[in-house]
Amino acid sequence: VDTFEPDSVTNAGRRIPMLALHNATACTPGGLLRQAMLLVDDSSHISYVGPPARFEQRHGRSVDLQGMLLSSGFIDIHTHGGRGITFGQPGRQADDLAQYSQWVLRSGVTGFICSLAAPDRASLLSIVAECAEVLEIGLPGAEGLGIHLEGPFLNPERRGAFSRSWLRQPTLEEATALLEAGRGWIRMVTLAPELPRAGEVAALFHSVGVTVALGHSDASYEVASDALQGRWTHVTHTCNAQSPFTHRQPGVVGAVLTSERVTAELIADGVHLHAGALKLLNRCLGTERLVLVTDAMAAAGLGNGEYRLVGELVTVVDGVARLSDGTLAGSTATMDSCLRHWISATGCSPEVSTRLASTNAARAVGAMSSVGKLVPGKLANLTVLDQDLRVRLVVVRGKIVYEAGLA
Repeated sequence: VDTFEPDSVTNAGRRIPMLALHNATACTPGGLLRQAMLLVDDSSHISYVGPPARFEQRHGRSVDLQGMLLSSGFIDIHTHGGRGITFGQPGRQADDLAQYSQWVLRSGVTGFICSLAAPDRASLLSIVAECAEVLEIGLPGAEGLGIHLEGPFLNPERRGAFSRSWLRQPTLEEATALLEAGRGWIRMVTLAPELPRAGEVAALFHSVGVTVALGHSDASYEVASDALQGRWTHVTHTCNAQSPFTHRQPGVVGAVLTSERVTAELIADGVHLHAGALKLLNRCLGTERLVLVTDAMAAAGLGNGEYRLVGELVTVVDGVARLSDGTLAGSTATMDSCLRHWISATGCSPEVSTRLASTNAARAVGAMSSVGKLVPGKLANLTVLDQDLRVRLVVVRGKIVYEAGLA
């Protein structure tokens, strides 16, 4: 709850407003607020969200949003790259991450987590350490919020696009080495709970604040349910690369549908999940626990052709990425396109749906202390959408970093 009076905002005892967004339709935790004003102070934080108010702005810029939708910035917690870039290329990560961070702004993303994988232990440790070093320095566009280890502790029977040779059994020794290489930047790990010693490894990651996600798993309903009541608090690309639901063997999908607390990713690109599956997941988990992700690969933002992903050749035709045997291999989606498809498929309102791309994503990876809501005190990472749900303005740490057609 903000402390400013509606009629007057003074600078007494407060930081100076540097950016003012007027006439917004703001997606606040308390609901949709029309004709709203948002102020960003000189510490890059939101200082006010509420009805129009008088204030003194000595520096910075004012923007009339003309009634457009103002949301907390989108966060993609599962992406392998885009615009020709694949995260984790040795010796190229500084340039690749910088370029990606600038490109992804146009889809409304203000922060992302790099999904990394590698063919062997030595290579993985090396790219994790290199990526952590780049993230520590910072990026010029969208913020690099951390690292997601999708592998190597996955079930080969549900490997999806992964080369079998890239996968291995979980060990405390390798998990410890990865944490040391990541220097606090590992935010999430995908781990199949049915693998030997998976519970011990999950406990280690969980103990240092890493989100443990159930994914690439052939677990039974019983094993998956136990995991989702324990260290596993999130689900990687729900329904994809998981044991499916049947009426006698509900599998991982059944465990997710009957879970009580976990957050679950959706690749809402119109390819990975049928509209009926989106509606079912919404009915069972609700808009407070679902997270939109792209699981994008290098072809996102580009056209048809051949690409590489997690050790395999991928062919993209009409925007769909597949291995030679027809297996889906990541997506070519962007966050704004996933949001539009979700809304079209489910009928959920835009203001509620933006939570899946912002608040829920931040909560899933433990980032709610700094981002994820339009409230005073949070970093000013913001996304503005027009009536067609096209991205018109993006703010990262209080600075306008992308705009399309706004005066």
